[in-house]
Amino acid sequence: MSQIEGNAQDARGPGAVESGRVGRVVALDLGARRIGVAYSDSRRTLASPWGVVERSGDPVRDHLAVVAVIDEVEACTVVVGLPLSLSGANGPAAQAALREVATLRQTLEPRGITVETADERFTTVEAQRSLTAAGRKGRASRSVIDSAAAMVLLQAWLDGRGRA
Repeated sequence: MSQIEGNAQDARGPGAVESGRVGRVVALDLGARRIGVAYSDSRRTLASPWGVVERSGDPVRDHLAVVAVIDEVEACTVVVGLPLSLSGANGPAAQAALREVATLRQTLEPRGITVETADERFTTVEAQRSLTAAGRKGRASRSVIDSAAAMVLLQAWLDGRGRA
């Protein structure tokens, strides 16, 4: 069953052209236990949560699960959150993310899918605030926080570099 089922499909389809840009974008919020996923409409104006990919402990299996989501959404661009330190430096978490980005690029770029990184500082905090404001607290918000953080990351990317 498709995670995007029930959402209105863009009438122009996943290959729609808007301002010289084509197709959907997937954002990934890489976590130790879960990978939050969000996706855009084909016009690249609105980010929506997809859900999470639970980490299995097997990096190859996790990579294949992420690629399956990208294929399902028919994305042509992937934006991966880069967890920079508050100073903007690449700490251990950012270095781990860059290793995953390199693996994704090896798989996706030969297929014509671009992989980019974007600063994800404060996306989880912003997602938590939004969920709290919507009345979701504690354990209820934990199940969606990673996807919400990916959505915040993607919307910022769409509003900035994505449509610049």
